[in-house]
Amino acid sequence: MYYGLQSMFYKAIKGYQPWSQLVKQTQTKQLEVMCCRRDSTAVQCVVASQEPFLLTTHTDPLFWKGGPLPIVRVEVDIDEALTVDVRLIGFVEDDDRTQKADVLLDAPELYVEARTLQPVWIECTASADTPSGTYMGTVRLYSHTMFEDEQLLGACTFVLNVKEAVLPEPQHYSFYLDLWQHNANIARKSGTTLWSEDHFAVLDAYLASMGQLGQKALSVVVSEIPWSGQFSHRDREPSNLFEYSIIGVTRDRSGTFHYDYTALNRYVALGETHGIRAEIELFGLLNIWQDTDAGYGAIVEGYPDGIRVRYYDAATGTYRFMRRQEQLEHYIRALEAHLADRGWIDRVRVLADEPGDVPLFQQRLERLRHIAPAFRYKIAIHSTSIMEQLTSEVHDYVPVLSSIGAAREKLVRHQAQPGSRTLYYLACSPDIPNTFLRSPALESRLIPWIAEKLGLDGFLRWNYTAWVDDPLRKLSYRSPIWKAGDANFVYPGAAGKPQLSLRYKWLQRGIRDYELMQLLKAAGRRSDVQQAVDHVMLFADPCELDPNARKRSTELYRLTEDAYDALLRLV
Repeated sequence: MYYGLQSMFYKAIKGYQPWSQLVKQTQTKQLEVMCCRRDSTAVQCVVASQEPFLLTTHTDPLFWKGGPLPIVRVEVDIDEALTVDVRLIGFVEDDDRTQKADVLLDAPELYVEARTLQPVWIECTASADTPSGTYMGTVRLYSHTMFEDEQLLGACTFVLNVKEAVLPEPQHYSFYLDLWQHNANIARKSGTTLWSEDHFAVLDAYLASMGQLGQKALSVVVSEIPWSGQFSHRDREPSNLFEYSIIGVTRDRSGTFHYDYTALNRYVALGETHGIRAEIELFGLLNIWQDTDAGYGAIVEGYPDGIRVRYYDAATGTYRFMRRQEQLEHYIRALEAHLADRGWIDRVRVLADEPGDVPLFQQRLERLRHIAPAFRYKIAIHSTSIMEQLTSEVHDYVPVLSSIGAAREKLVRHQAQPGSRTLYYLACSPDIPNTFLRSPALESRLIPWIAEKLGLDGFLRWNYTAWVDDPLRKLSYRSPIWKAGDANFVYPGAAGKPQLSLRYKWLQRGIRDYELMQLLKAAGRRSDVQQAVDHVMLFADPCELDPNARKRSTELYRLTEDAYDALLRLV
């Protein structure tokens, strides 16, 4: 049996590797790590054997269903001033058919094939009350077969240095994080009815996981399939990616429309319990994705956008869609009034996802502004030329990272406007940096550092739970346009709870780095923070982030942990 320690940014890969190379990765028996208070850090224990075995993190009795097999138990011992979470790490197939470590499994045991390396996630958390200082952690491995007594295989140790600084609660993070939620997809994967009691119980767990990242925005879909299922009908093996409205609509026998905001109100309240209260972003009112030839076109005659509102018609006992402009406009005005009555209107952002035809988009925007003048707008922009032509009525700009350099003047002018926000986003492009399954681990940590470097408010990504049909079996989908991992930061788990990923944890580390930067700057150490950021960031001009600049990742930023950890050493 071979065992050792690796850092939290280690990514195990099952591919073409000689056994001697795997053994080499188990040779480290001691590590040093650090974190602040109200913070955490992690190591990975890596285990391998010439023979198959069963690996467990629990103390429950355990036998292998196939007969006698070595049972290896991982146990972690550390001071009670810290809490520890130990999880087995699951592998997910990447686009290149290799298996990459990513999912933090709910399962307490795992069958490990012979001559493969199995990582275990060991995360230690310091509370705000944990005394600063040095703590020793011990990882022990025990083994037995059938009715044998356990025997100690060996141990590894790690030293945790807890810094004096106390990070804020996630709900008070200054980093503006906007990861879109796909709640109909969550209902499908959890086997619950949309907006039912069971569905909301599941949503509670997912929003809790987002709250721990400092998520700021709630994604609220207010018409049917605004992304037209991500055009999955074009795929050879389509996945169900449709998102449905949170608002119930009925038309009584007299022809009067009634709107049920129960689920909407409940979702907003649920988000608030997890500290997600800065923004309510509305999807489905602006820049609806359309493919007219395939049947996904506009259905309201004369209206410049493709909004689809479904209702139950009491007179006929059937479900129908609004097809007249006055019906749709009544629906939009009623929604605006409801949000205003609840005191939420200042939080609302009507979101448009990657508009292409600028004149058409401006026509749509002007129509919506005329109908509901209280709405404010947020635009995810994939082209600099679009940004230059857009109206000044946009409140929040979110350009893709690769266009930041070319749009810098526009962004600077926009940032000067009171109440506006400027984020950046990553999606299926650019290739570097990104949070794909194949991306270097530190690129997830890098995301908030980029925001600090460029003076932006935060980060947006479309992908928290945009799962394909069976993400744990086959995550790869629509390659090479979508890369594996493009569409999710977590995985569906047992009992309706999300299984977090390594990429989630690496992003969380980067967000906490960002919060530490703000604490240090507030303490008068702005120049130290600037030096730390400039040491990590190697580009001088954000135009270098454009793929057309043909820069390698190592020319743009450092991919060594020590460069990032220098920030923690400032404390």
